[in-house]
Amino acid sequence: MKEFALIFRLKDISDFQPSPEQMQERMNWLGSIAAQNKLVDKGNTLLPVPGSAKTVKPDNVVTDGPYTEIKEFISGYIVVKTETIEEAVEIAKENPIFKIGGSIEVREVLKRD
Repeated sequence: MKEFALIFRLKDISDFQPSPEQMQERMNWLGSIAAQNKLVDKGNTLLPVPGSAKTVKPDNVVTDGPYTEIKEFISGYIVVKTETIEEAVEIAKENPIFKIGGSIEVREVLKRD
């Protein structure tokens, strides 16, 4: 089995605070992945608020963000295990983030030993 990171992106900071119903939908989605024994890492939320992120660039240039420089921001991630990227995409398609205009990037994880 391969591992894939599902990286969640949102366009609007107001969507970062889900309603109790939206949170329950997310928990149900995660539970369904865990029930299939395909959840490797339940991931974490990445805070999109001022002071919670910095970008380090060449020549020791440090800026706030990246949320100040992009239209979308990464709100979190999980890691799943599947045979193919297509299977990971099918898992991603079931996430309720699409109801609020979010998106999910699916990336294969290269494990280093």
